[in-house]
Amino acid sequence: PPSSSFSFSSSTDLPGMADHEKLEEGGHGFKPVLPPPSQLVQAVSRNRAESERFRSLRKAGKPTGDAKDPSQEGRDEHELSVEELVLKLDTDAERGLTDAKYKANFEKYGKNQLTPPPEKFWLLVLFEHMTGFFSLLLWIASFLCFIAFGIDQSSQDNLYLGVVLAAVVVLTGLFSYYQDAKSAAVMAGFKNFLPDKCLVTRDGEEKEILAEDLVPGDLVKITNGMKIPADVRITVCSEMKVDNASLTGESEPQKRRIDPEKKGSPPLEARNIAFYGTLCVNGTGYGIVITTGDNTTIGTIAKIATEAATRADAQTPINREIHHFIKIISAVAITLGVLFLVLGFVLGLDPLDNIVFCIGIIVANVPEGLLATVTVSLTLTAQRMAIKKVLVKNLEAVETLGSTNTIASDKTGTLTQNIMTVQHVWYDGGVKLARGIGEGVADEKAPTYIKLRDCITLCTTATFIDDELDKDSLDYQNRKFSGDASEGALIKYIEPVLKKTGTGIVPERKTNPAVFKLPFNSTNKFMLHICAMDNDYGKDRVLWMKGAPERIWKRCKYALKEGKAVPKEELKESLDKGLFTLMNNGERVLGFCYMNLPAKDYPEKYKYVWDGEMGEESTFPYENFTFIGLTALMDPPRAAVPNAVRSCQTAGIQVIMVTGDHPDTAEAIAKMVGIIRAPTRRDIAAREGKEILEIKEDHPEIGARVITGVQLMSMSDDELDKLLDYEQLVFARTSPANKLTIVKALQDKKFKRYKDGRPSKPVKNIVAVTGDGVNDSPALSQADIGVAMGVVGSDVAKDAADMILLNDDFASIVDGVEEGRLIFDNLKKSIAYTLSSNIPEITPFLIFILIQIPLPLPTVLILLIDLGTDMLPAISLAYEEKEADIMFKPPRDSRVDRLVTRKLISFSYLQIGVIQAMAGFYTYFVVLNDYGFPASELPFQQELFFNFGELGKNDDKVTFMPIGTDTLDATSLEVDGDTIQLQECNIKDRDVCHIPDEALAHAQGAFFVSIVIVQWADLVACKTRKLSLFDQGMRNMVLNFGLVTETLLAVLLCYVPGLNVLGTRPLNAVHWFPAMPFSMLILVYDEIRKYLIRRGPPEGSTSKVNLVEEYTYY
Repeated sequence: PPSSSFSFSSSTDLPGMADHEKLEEGGHGFKPVLPPPSQLVQAVSRNRAESERFRSLRKAGKPTGDAKDPSQEGRDEHELSVEELVLKLDTDAERGLTDAKYKANFEKYGKNQLTPPPEKFWLLVLFEHMTGFFSLLLWIASFLCFIAFGIDQSSQDNLYLGVVLAAVVVLTGLFSYYQDAKSAAVMAGFKNFLPDKCLVTRDGEEKEILAEDLVPGDLVKITNGMKIPADVRITVCSEMKVDNASLTGESEPQKRRIDPEKKGSPPLEARNIAFYGTLCVNGTGYGIVITTGDNTTIGTIAKIATEAATRADAQTPINREIHHFIKIISAVAITLGVLFLVLGFVLGLDPLDNIVFCIGIIVANVPEGLLATVTVSLTLTAQRMAIKKVLVKNLEAVETLGSTNTIASDKTGTLTQNIMTVQHVWYDGGVKLARGIGEGVADEKAPTYIKLRDCITLCTTATFIDDELDKDSLDYQNRKFSGDASEGALIKYIEPVLKKTGTGIVPERKTNPAVFKLPFNSTNKFMLHICAMDNDYGKDRVLWMKGAPERIWKRCKYALKEGKAVPKEELKESLDKGLFTLMNNGERVLGFCYMNLPAKDYPEKYKYVWDGEMGEESTFPYENFTFIGLTALMDPPRAAVPNAVRSCQTAGIQVIMVTGDHPDTAEAIAKMVGIIRAPTRRDIAAREGKEILEIKEDHPEIGARVITGVQLMSMSDDELDKLLDYEQLVFARTSPANKLTIVKALQDKKFKRYKDGRPSKPVKNIVAVTGDGVNDSPALSQADIGVAMGVVGSDVAKDAADMILLNDDFASIVDGVEEGRLIFDNLKKSIAYTLSSNIPEITPFLIFILIQIPLPLPTVLILLIDLGTDMLPAISLAYEEKEADIMFKPPRDSRVDRLVTRKLISFSYLQIGVIQAMAGFYTYFVVLNDYGFPASELPFQQELFFNFGELGKNDDKVTFMPIGTDTLDATSLEVDGDTIQLQECNIKDRDVCHIPDEALAHAQGAFFVSIVIVQWADLVACKTRKLSLFDQGMRNMVLNFGLVTETLLAVLLCYVPGLNVLGTRPLNAVHWFPAMPFSMLILVYDEIRKYLIRRGPPEGSTSKVNLVEEYTYY
């Protein structure tokens, strides 16, 4: 045969490819060497060379490339011959274990089961829900209220307050526990990992047993479609292939063999072991069980995942934020409480009263409704995510996703469909799209294409499984088939093409039966069928062949061009270019050829024999065939993934691919989905006509890196840290331990360095990991948030994850990021709204202590605000729609952009809170003035008001003066020796006018109502952090309902007689109006503030923000 321009290494099989797609042992891709064009395509398998290079460069102190994967350490069964293995396990390769040995092994190893992750007793889980950071603060506040009631039992206020606070904690704890229990119940439905039964040979007798009763040394039968029940060393096999996708990330089924592997080879890549939990998709075999249960590869990985999940610092970002907020609020509350306790003693207040008011100040500072608000916000978001087919196992996980700045995603089944499909075909000198409409798509009527179609049809053995009732209505890509995955892709592609001509694969194979078949084998790397066309032995037979393109090309003398055979050299250059393009895209290429065998030379009873190293001793031709064309297959990306990746990048989130698949395939998919956009070493090598290893890793044009697991293990911590400075990264051929290392390195990274000379900046990575396989589970557990696939995901991965995509759609992650950011935004708004009322709640105590005016707002009314009127409005902000720029902002820096910041405290306390306090006091003084108590007379009159309430107006110690006058006409009032000057009442209500306790109750009720009124404006202002209210609108109907309900609640508390025991009174209508100007002031002030923020910095300024944004944008 003529010499080929293809040259191939011969070290190892191409990982991740079906055998007949492999180019040579060791060839896994092509690399250009320019010029000349005929040398365009060459083998680029350099994994082993790179490994040796890294090992030779290792320095003292660096991790070694020989570092063992924890999931593979101490395993050597794959290196032993069957005879050696039998001796090691004291078993028999044909008769299996004896009953005595089985019992001994069962006693030693126990049941073949994975130990489930430790589960907490439900009461302990419930206890944890009720003793979180915020819950503890409320428990302390409740406890203090009971202490205050014990000190002073003259009023029931503190008792009510303590009981209600305790009830809030219990109810919210029960609510969050119920939500988590629901998610746990859904998770329980996923448990289906271990096959129920299997066939085992013991004492020479084959029997069916429960898979959990297997022990090391058992001889197991493996059949097509069977889930492997333990780690099994293959001893006998026939065309056996296993699907390792969930374990290694390889999308192609891997062929098994019985020969021992080389010494030192990793067990995970051994081709004589079938791993626990993987699936046999072709052929049959027997094997000896080498490990069971927790000692299997999957069991070890699950253990790594469990250890990662139980790490000490496993705290979600929102949990940290709430903890941070509690520390701030606690510090403020305790500081104020102690400060005024000391001040009270200095001013000579009664010690008991002083302690009670100190407790009142502390309780007033605690936003009691916030715990319920946080719980409801997270639950609502989880429910919204459920509608989008995302199961949230941990309520706090959604907000974590919103904080994420790095997503480390698996490839197979996550970014891709995990379905091999034909992407391109090459014929007549050009690459065409396999399907579609328009220019560049294969012409199904072209003579060469028709010949390619026939070769695909007649030189494949895969068939559709006839279990669909209405097969014609089913998308062919979703049809079940029997056979190799690549052949399945070919028949799924060609069946609809044949249907257009009124036929199909089955009719064509019946019409043109194969009279001789040469199956694919790893030596020939092709398969061959000879068919009797039209079942007419008077016609020429046709030899069809498909396989590795270089092997097919080598055996050809001619090539089809527009249906006619021409010397193949005419198409050589275009073939080289086409083949390079396809393989550089990560597609798996097959070549096709044919030859007509004259009927006179090959009669009906002719005996076809293939023999000789190259087929040279065969009874039919073995070369000088006619080349037809190529097909290129790929596990394509999910349709929505490129847009999802782009949305993540727009939102400032780095997307990294971490896969067990081949680096060429990983790089190609990464380019297709947009993870890689800049030149890689391979791109620069192709452009400059050099070997990849000739391109330095620090080449200034390299903007994206593709790193293998072997390279990763040879890196020091500093080298890995520098590698993670790249924005575009792909990790291929990774083990579970590699993935865990990557996630930890991302989380530990402290500084981001830039190649363009910009100064380094501190970073705190919040890492999300997506995956579906067992091999992803340790990284899923270690990550700040793990996201597993619900349909194709393994049970181990689902257990390890915080969220599960029930539809396996990577694009749902973008929805999750948006929802997470929305949660954080809305929680900020809710806290800003809630904290604003703290100032009008605290200042009455402060003024009371300082100048001894009658207490403007008692603790029970504070409670009615925090747990009554403010509760639904605060929760309603969880329903607020996103602001327009939510996915155009970078992820929040968790070190700086906290849930509660100084700017938020300033906004709530020093801006809105001060205006609200002014409204409250103004209303309080107006009401007392209207009932005859001028503001100038109120300082240091607290004792008089209190004593009047104790004595009553008919007591001998109470005197209205002038003596004998009606209370409406009194000019002064003396109570137990204390005197206050009165004025004429503006509202002539005999039950209130000049009556201190009733006038004070009205004033306190009016203070309460004034807070409700200014909170109207505060709620509307908190709808947005930057946008104008006029842009955002009032479309949040829950918020609108909250405005109405808080007003109705205030009306009920004031005007329903039975509720007046809580401290309110039926207010005169005019007393609703004094606070309204302050409410308008809040709205106007906030709109002006947001307008100035939106204007940005002044022209010519070097700052990114203006002063208003810098100091008030919370």
